[in-house]
Parts: sequence; C-alpha cells; structure tokens
Amino acid sequence: MSDQYDITVDITSQHNDLKADFEKFKDLVYSICLKFGLKKASVGIAVVDDVKITAVNSQFLKEQNTTDVISFNLSDDDATTFELIVNADEAKRQAQKRSHSIEAELALYITHGMLHNLGFDDADRRQAEKMHKTEDDILQQAGFGIIYGCN
Repeated sequence: MSDQYDITVDITSQHNDLKADFEKFKDLVYSICLKFGLKKASVGIAVVDDVKITAVNSQFLKEQNTTDVISFNLSDDDATTFELIVNADEAKRQAQKRSHSIEAELALYITHGMLHNLGFDDADRRQAEKMHKTEDDILQQAGFGIIYGCN
C-alpha cells in the first residue's frame, strides 16, 4: 500500500477450520476504500458463527435471529472506523445453496457491510438493486465473480 494511504484491516475468526484466504478479503476492503475515496481507514472484521451473530443482532439491533452480516460505522471527525461481523455458518449454507465458494459468499457479506457503512441502503427495491449491482461490480473486479447476480 502506498505511503499516501493508511488503511488497516484486521480480521479475526472463530472458525479455525475455515478455508478462506483472508489476504484476499483485506485486498477487497482496500479496493472498496480506494473506490470510495477513503485514504485513511480502520476496518475490523470478525468471522463468527450463528450463535455469536444472533447475540450481536439481539444486543444491538433487537432482532432475535441470525443474519449474514452486521456492520457498524464507528467513524468520527478524526477517523473512519468500520466494524463488520460476518456469519460463516450462513455463508456455508448460502454457498452450498447457490453453488459457489464460502469464500465468495463471505466476500459478498464483507462488501455488503462496507457499502452500508459508506451510505448504501437496501431498504426499498430501487436502492437494493443499486446496492447489489455495486456489490457484483466490486466482487467481479476483485476476482470473486458475480455473486449476488444483478449483472
């Protein structure tokens, strides 16, 4: 990474048996930051299971169910700080259902969470279509292919 950029990405995982290239995820986050003009950012990603994400979902969003990704924008005037929690159990289920790799599904969740933190929303059909097309564009450019399927 060039000296003009200060982008850090830290990834932790509960899944020691997860076969995923975390360096590719870091590169994905770097590319998203650069695409949206962030020259300084700190991004933390936790790869968790159904139990953990359900607990976080309950605590912060008052939802009593599992989900694929939860994102937090902890930025202030001095620093861009994002935290993402991605669900490896859901990624395994969806990857098998949709016939692609768990790594690609996790990349979709990371991209989705990053876009939420960058101001994208999927609350209505038009916004969702724009967000999912952007996800697929980013994922295709990063070498994961079209994962969501909007292109």
